Amino acid sequence: MRVAEEPNAKGCGKCGRDLPRAAFARDRNRRDGLQPYCRECVAEYGATHYRRRREAMGKTVRQKVTVPSGHKRCPQCQEVKPHTEWERNRSSSDGWASYCRTCRAGRNRTSYLKRKYGLTEAERDAMVASQRGLCVICLKAPAAHVDHCHKTGRVRGVLCFNCNSAIGKLGDDPDAVRRAAAYLEGISWKPILVAPGVYQLPS
Repeated sequence: MRVAEEPNAKGCGKCGRDLPRAAFARDRNRRDGLQPYCRECVAEYGATHYRRRREAMGKTVRQKVTVPSGHKRCPQCQEVKPHTEWERNRSSSDGWASYCRTCRAGRNRTSYLKRKYGLTEAERDAMVASQRGLCVICLKAPAAHVDHCHKTGRVRGVLCFNCNSAIGKLGDDPDAVRRAAAYLEGISWKPILVAPGVYQLPS
């Protein structure tokens, strides 16, 4: 028995199939109130037209990927991953973040570098390469933390965590660092109290 014999069936003018009226989008300008082509054919035509237009513009055409239930495709790494690899996002249509955890972390690092230090990842990597990958203070640990002047914002280099933390705890004060170095070399600089709250240090 053909579907066309059913009272609510309609023939698609493109694929020639007889389908239920629900398979056609509404069109007020048509006598029967429905588009002449079924939704599937309209979608296929739109996708074909889109691909041709993108190719004519020399742009990449995204291929349709089947995504199983409980998964999502990341537009950056282009991998289909389970929802456990995504952060929740109530404002999105599907309730999940736009990018997977890994790509989102990378994008956050890139944004943080630019926002706080005015650096791109390429510029940061070039600085690390110029230091041969080592912290410029201890010359032992890998350079991993961007160091900058808290007053001017000028980036000074890339240090290891310990060295970056040490100069920060010394208040970014060159004199304090020099006194610390002298102390380690056995020279103890004892301040002399000359007035209440005022100390004189040896030159």
